[in-house]
Amino acid sequence: MRTGLRARVKRFLALAGLLEPVETVRNSLWEVRFRKANARFLRQGAPDGQPIPPLDLRVLVAASPDIGWFLESGRRGAESIRAALARQGREMETLGSILDFGCGCGRVTRHWAALPAAVYGCDVNERLVSWCRANLRFGRFATNALVPPLDYADGAFDLVHALSVFTHLTEDLQRAWMRELRRVVHKDGFVLFTTHGVRYLEELLPEERASFLKGDLVLRRDDRPGSNACGSYHPEAWVRRHLADGFEVADFVPEGALGNPWQDLWLLRRRS
Repeated sequence: MRTGLRARVKRFLALAGLLEPVETVRNSLWEVRFRKANARFLRQGAPDGQPIPPLDLRVLVAASPDIGWFLESGRRGAESIRAALARQGREMETLGSILDFGCGCGRVTRHWAALPAAVYGCDVNERLVSWCRANLRFGRFATNALVPPLDYADGAFDLVHALSVFTHLTEDLQRAWMRELRRVVHKDGFVLFTTHGVRYLEELLPEERASFLKGDLVLRRDDRPGSNACGSYHPEAWVRRHLADGFEVADFVPEGALGNPWQDLWLLRRRS
């Protein structure tokens, strides 16, 4: 099914209140489809030695029950972060503190287990946070509300990364959270996040596409911010104008978020 048609069908199901039951059936069929591929990981464990989240959490975070993809997408996400910092002359091993904002069930966080940094994660979903607390013992995890603030001190982190978080927030929440992330990052620290850019134009309706091309943020399902049902689509100029205030844009890589295929990657440095 073409991406644009898939998006329209998904929207229709959501408006009709049928999306959740349809996705439940889909997940059951997926589980059967990937049973053989998943068996190796369930028998041998993950290569990184960290626990594997249960199926429902993997689907919620990675949109697939495939354990291999969950692990690979997290690895790619971590490598994207490493590469973005390396282009600024910083290595992950030199950081003292890291926050995974919107950590989910540790898809990316798990790849920081061997770092000397203090690793933190937070998410609005208590089930995801509880799993991380119980299984990723190297990190410190907390639940946050849909709106700021976070329970961290000013300038607490060298790096905050938020993969596929601003893609599910309303405009007001995006602005508020960017101000909050700037607060918790110390001077010259970094905020890395991803957005739905030009690659996602085919998912938009004609009037939405026209609005995007004019430079406006496009938002779907603003009644469900913070959930996968809410989708934000970000023109480059809009991000630079509205989310980068108080920051220097250190790097922008269209479709550069390798663990979140086709999302754009942004790296901002907090101004002193």
